[in-house]
Amino acid sequence: MERLQVDTRGLFPLISSNWKIDIQDEGDSWTFVDEWHCKYRRPKEAGYYFSLCQSPFDETTLGKQAVDSLAWPDPADPRRWEGLREKASSFREAGYPVVMRGLCAGILEMACRLRPMDKLMMDLAMGEEGAKHLLVKITELKARFWEAALDDLGDVVDVVVEADDYGTQHSMLVSPAMYRQLFKPLQAELFAVIRQRLPEGFVFFHSCGNVRGLIPDFIEIGVDILNPVHITATGMEPVALKHDFGNDICFWGGGVDTQGVLPGGTPEQVREDVKRNVTALAPGGGYVFNTVHNIQADVPPENIMAMWETLREVGVY
Repeated sequence: MERLQVDTRGLFPLISSNWKIDIQDEGDSWTFVDEWHCKYRRPKEAGYYFSLCQSPFDETTLGKQAVDSLAWPDPADPRRWEGLREKASSFREAGYPVVMRGLCAGILEMACRLRPMDKLMMDLAMGEEGAKHLLVKITELKARFWEAALDDLGDVVDVVVEADDYGTQHSMLVSPAMYRQLFKPLQAELFAVIRQRLPEGFVFFHSCGNVRGLIPDFIEIGVDILNPVHITATGMEPVALKHDFGNDICFWGGGVDTQGVLPGGTPEQVREDVKRNVTALAPGGGYVFNTVHNIQADVPPENIMAMWETLREVGVY
């Protein structure tokens, strides 16, 4: 990280004291069940990730009682931030802002892990109370985590990270109306908890896809930083984003197209893409360079270096 001149350092919560990973060999795959009772699988051949394969709320109908009766993890277990103060202090002493991740995936995404996505989406469309109760429960757990974590670590944390993917390549996973009815109030409640304990800090919010129509809502409820700035999604053209929202939100991402150019282009095409995006997003401040989401295993190393070298040429304030 020092050699690549990464400007920040991450702080990652630990697992709770009453759970430990137990990876099972299931023939062609490795599997494990996490502390949320979700099962994940990774193929032994050509597998890079553990992917969700089984959810705890897989029944036909999800009721409030089922949500309440699950053995939920303890979000305020002090084990989760054991040793993190020392790490954060050392990062700060070295001059690095500290960016802290949260308890779990976002409200919608976590609900889609706990209940199969097709069933959850049908529940939400039909206004099922059990699904709404699940969203509230997830929010409560996340809020309890941030209350306890920031009471202990707030003086050594600069940025907190929350994430929830509301966009797809061309549209949204939920309608703007559903977002504003169900998710926005819960997010506002969560960000208020964070703000109360981190008044001088920043809220970093990750949401993939075409979320342009929700950016004013994000700003309204206290988001300071938008990531990953999915520039190849419909409506996420960087010049327009900067023009319309650059005075009100920081863009952290959007530096290079990780879907097409970075894995499939030439080093020169990567350089041109970086120059174009930095030129659009950086003027006047409020921009932190990052790729659009994670760099995958099929990206040629020479393209990664072309990205980095171009950033050092054109993207330093």
